[in-house]
Amino acid sequence: MGRMIVEIAVNVLAKWGCDILSFRVLLRQKCQKKGKIARMELDSIDLSILATLQADGRISNVALAEAVGLSPSACSRRLDALEKSGAIRGYHARVSNKALGYTLTVIVHISLSGQFQKTLREFEDAIKRCPNVLVCYLMSGEYDYILRIAAKDLADYERIHRDWLSSLPHVVKINSSFALREIIDRPNVGIDPAMV
Repeated sequence: MGRMIVEIAVNVLAKWGCDILSFRVLLRQKCQKKGKIARMELDSIDLSILATLQADGRISNVALAEAVGLSPSACSRRLDALEKSGAIRGYHARVSNKALGYTLTVIVHISLSGQFQKTLREFEDAIKRCPNVLVCYLMSGEYDYILRIAAKDLADYERIHRDWLSSLPHVVKINSSFALREIIDRPNVGIDPAMV
């Protein structure tokens, strides 16, 4: 009886144009839309897709499908599920700050006058408008926020400090450190081949 149910299921899935793994992806999507699954569980094929995209974000769907051992349609569905779940946050070119003339990287620690919801919201709304801020984290510990800022040179950072940082709401302390040399700048964590 069990074997007959599996055969029927495989035939139905074939009519829908998907395999068992693609069906799992579709099921996960439906459950996520209904709020039944908090986050997508990544299997070895999902991890292979992510690892391949990390190595070459411009790979075609056909080449990606071949690399991970899926049909192009099944690969496309999985890719769509990874995008909708937030596992893939976007596709973009990583432009060198130095190529644009921003040769100075500054790490800035900021303390606010308090940790009230209104204080944090007003600071965060204001910091988002500063075009030179590349990263901003709300922190635990001694400082409330840590920023990574790109500047053309010291004079440009002085302008950023004067025109932007010093005018941010609720700031009581700014501590700036200048990066001497970049060792690693990863856009995200690499996929461990042992996980795939």
